[in-house]
Amino acid sequence: MSEARTWVDFDNPDLSVREQCRLLGLHRSNLYYDPVPESEENLLLMRLLDEEHLRRPARGSRQMVDFLRDEGHVVNRKKVQRFMRKMGIEGLSPKRRTTLAMQGHRVYPYLLRGLEIARPDQVWCSDITYVPMRRGFLYLAAVMDWHSRYVISWRLSNSLDVDFCVEALEDAFRQGKPEIFNTDQGSQFTSREFTSLLHSQDVAISMDGKGRAI
Repeated sequence: MSEARTWVDFDNPDLSVREQCRLLGLHRSNLYYDPVPESEENLLLMRLLDEEHLRRPARGSRQMVDFLRDEGHVVNRKKVQRFMRKMGIEGLSPKRRTTLAMQGHRVYPYLLRGLEIARPDQVWCSDITYVPMRRGFLYLAAVMDWHSRYVISWRLSNSLDVDFCVEALEDAFRQGKPEIFNTDQGSQFTSREFTSLLHSQDVAISMDGKGRAI
């Protein structure tokens, strides 16, 4: 099992992690299994990092070290970098975002500016939230109706790959579909798997360049 885990290519543009796991006979939960749980102190630090990342997504590991020090936690940069890698977060910049788009991830225009959203199923939206747990953490992907604020579907994952976002969207489409679907420009939402599913349902895609979409 441990050898099979090393065969998975997380950066393969043509074969998703889910499909690679299926071909290898490997469950995704085993792929991300960590036999050594984080301590309560580390979980607290990770929660603080995540909250600060949501407030100031441009901050890198060096700035996060300063932030934790201001909060009363003296942590070296190497440890902060490990936390950020494990949580799947990194400091963002306009240059990095443009580079991601040029590498094949199309960014769609924002369609909600000036639009009156007056009824259910006019606009749906999706976002990813970090959920601290007692012995670790999970990521929550939710699909919500913009007008009613009703959560149509959701999925939990211990990784930030695109699969759980696609699964949440597939579940939502079993209950209907919107005219417009709005997200931020995160790589999960700009991925071919996610946008192709929206195109297959003839849903217009909107992307908010300012950050969080809900």
